[in-house]
Amino acid sequence: MFQQQYLMWLAGLILLVVAILSWGDRANPRRVTTGLFWALYGLIFLVGDWTTQLMTQWLGSAAAGTRMLNIGVGVAVVVMALIAGLGGVKLGRYHQRTDEEKQASALRLRNKLFLPALAIPVVTVAGVLAFNHIPGLQERVFGPGNHATLVTLFSMMIGCLIGWMVALKLTHEKPVQSMQETRRLLDAIGWAFILPQILATLGLLFTTAGVGSAISHLTETYLAVDSRFIAVAVYAGGMALLTMVMGNAFAAFPIITAGVGIPILVLQHGGNPAVMAAIGMFSGYCGTLMTPMAANFNIVPAALLELPDRNAVIKAQVPTGVLLLIVNIFLLYFLMFL
Repeated sequence: MFQQQYLMWLAGLILLVVAILSWGDRANPRRVTTGLFWALYGLIFLVGDWTTQLMTQWLGSAAAGTRMLNIGVGVAVVVMALIAGLGGVKLGRYHQRTDEEKQASALRLRNKLFLPALAIPVVTVAGVLAFNHIPGLQERVFGPGNHATLVTLFSMMIGCLIGWMVALKLTHEKPVQSMQETRRLLDAIGWAFILPQILATLGLLFTTAGVGSAISHLTETYLAVDSRFIAVAVYAGGMALLTMVMGNAFAAFPIITAGVGIPILVLQHGGNPAVMAAIGMFSGYCGTLMTPMAANFNIVPAALLELPDRNAVIKAQVPTGVLLLIVNIFLLYFLMFL
């Protein structure tokens, strides 16, 4: 039966191949640290239940085995942070075609260049529909139980593999060149590539540590939240600011909602929780437009487009983000208490 850990192992193997290619790239002035960075990241994906079992057999305790594994992963993350912070991830040489060859290939392929990218969503949607409408298919592939998330991930994996094969067929390149392109994109994005995973963990830590309760205490103690407008402004602005810090509105939402939204806007002022949640999330997205922490949206596009200014996307989006946030504050104020 197919399991989710197989996807993790696939990602880990790809990262290890990238690390090996980095170590062999003598054009990269930091090839050792660049390779080490991606190797450590790949190892984090490869460890799992089997590692925990080995550690448990070695130490004689499941708790001790889990603790030792967590410490090992933590050390790896710290080393990765040190490598990134000291500029250890650099660009190298990727055996690319010349500009003239790229232009000739683009003229030959024209709109066919979009086929690999389009194959991914098409196959993903087709796979999800097939698993949800063909009786018994999910159980035969994944075993008994609810596999809603795994269905989507598995279908996307198949879509990526089909898109990869289509790209190789169109470009007449060898599979190793696709790994060189993977390495080029990862090196161009650099440390920002791991931000979503790190920030998701940060959101979990914030929630567990009771940051929402602390925010609630501070707002009730030091701000005039008896005023509806001030309470609304604090909620919307807090969503935007915490999203800018965490890079993810989904991670900021439970913290600000638990600290300000529910106790103050809903319970104290009698606001509509549905309106609060919808516009509150939208306010968080305003913060997403204005922060480098939202790497997938702001840093990655700049790297992929090879823009000279890595913050060019953010600078273009700041006026829109500020204007939308102001509009959201007034929308919350006028719609939430109808």
